[in-house]
Amino acid sequence: MAKPIVAIVGRPNVGKSTLFNKIAGRRISIVEDTPGVTRDRIYAEAEWLKYKFTLIDTGGIEPENSDIIVSQMRRQAQIAVETANVIIFIVDGKEGLTDADGEVAQMLRKSKKPVVLVVNKIDSLKEENNSFEFYNLGIGDPITISSAQGLGLGDMLDAVVANFNDEDINDEDDEYIKIAMVGKPNVGKSSLINKLLGEERVIVSNIPGTTRDAIDSYLETEEGKFILIDTAGLRRKSKIKGEIERYSVIRTLAATERADVCILMIDAEDEISDQDEKIIGYAHEQGKAIMVIVNKWDLIEKDDRTMDNFKKKLQISLSFMSYAPFVFISAKTGQRVNKVLTLAKECYDNYNKRISTGVLNDVINKAVLMKEPPMVSLKRLRIYYVTQVSVKPPVFVFFVNDPQTVHFSYERYLENQIRESFDFKGTGIKIEFRERKE
Repeated sequence: MAKPIVAIVGRPNVGKSTLFNKIAGRRISIVEDTPGVTRDRIYAEAEWLKYKFTLIDTGGIEPENSDIIVSQMRRQAQIAVETANVIIFIVDGKEGLTDADGEVAQMLRKSKKPVVLVVNKIDSLKEENNSFEFYNLGIGDPITISSAQGLGLGDMLDAVVANFNDEDINDEDDEYIKIAMVGKPNVGKSSLINKLLGEERVIVSNIPGTTRDAIDSYLETEEGKFILIDTAGLRRKSKIKGEIERYSVIRTLAATERADVCILMIDAEDEISDQDEKIIGYAHEQGKAIMVIVNKWDLIEKDDRTMDNFKKKLQISLSFMSYAPFVFISAKTGQRVNKVLTLAKECYDNYNKRISTGVLNDVINKAVLMKEPPMVSLKRLRIYYVTQVSVKPPVFVFFVNDPQTVHFSYERYLENQIRESFDFKGTGIKIEFRERKE
């Protein structure tokens, strides 16, 4: 199941971004006292009790203001509201109830979505009475908080997750391999999924941005059970004009985080773009299994070196993930489409691979004998032992004399030795160094 989405809405300068940062656990939104500073939605993954959810910070709503930026923020907030599972409506306990709050409340009532009314800036017990007037909004009992001081957030989050369903716990579909198709608009993501499914289930159109949301399709084959996630295409920010497309960016990144395998689809007739690199770079940072599909290969005039030359260009652009395999297909004609799930399953198996500690240490000991660690600050790295601590992605912890003596080039050497010895094609791996006294 997709993670529930929680949108924080309210008029400008009531503390939405401060609350967002407090829940997300890191400073993401710009916090400033000027109304309208949060020009766009910002999203983050959050967790409370047994639930994980996607949190969205919206631009402030000013119903009476016709300013272009304010009207854009209002529209973006409306889209967030339309797509959210639960809405946190935040008001200012120091300023009190305003006409704008009433208009926002009316907008939220029309949405028919669960709303948690939060009165912010209640910094002490003597200010608790400031919340009573907000009963007049008619959208439930107000919960008092101080987002700046972190007061009352537990009660607020309890009220939020009370609106989730048990299927939102996100441990369903574990036997399925989740594959997210990402890439620019109109590269053939939906066409490929339809070809794999053998039916027209996803809308296919030449109009970029037809797929407005992340769409799940379930598929069982000899290779295994799969969930194919078709995402909206991501464009350059300067080309993202519609607010719906802005929201699709959030959905695409959330789908990437949820996936086991991320497939970057590229149009064979186009150059790889900065946006392509950013999309798949996000998956790489998360350590996902990754593969690259070059679609519309049937439209390219070829000789015996065309594919190799194209692959070399891509490898230069995507040098940060040299482990990713490539496959050249035509979703329209079906050329090599049968290889897609086979390769995706191979990437997934490597993403889920575990190496025994004994075999792993044999490889690392030989690697150290072949190439001694360099001196760093008059001190040499000494590796006592290494063990794999997790999968999805595989994470290896090296216990050493001093993590500060690890040179980045030697870390890369150790990673390459692990990859060459155990075939981690198609998946990111992570290496950590921890100090252990001799």
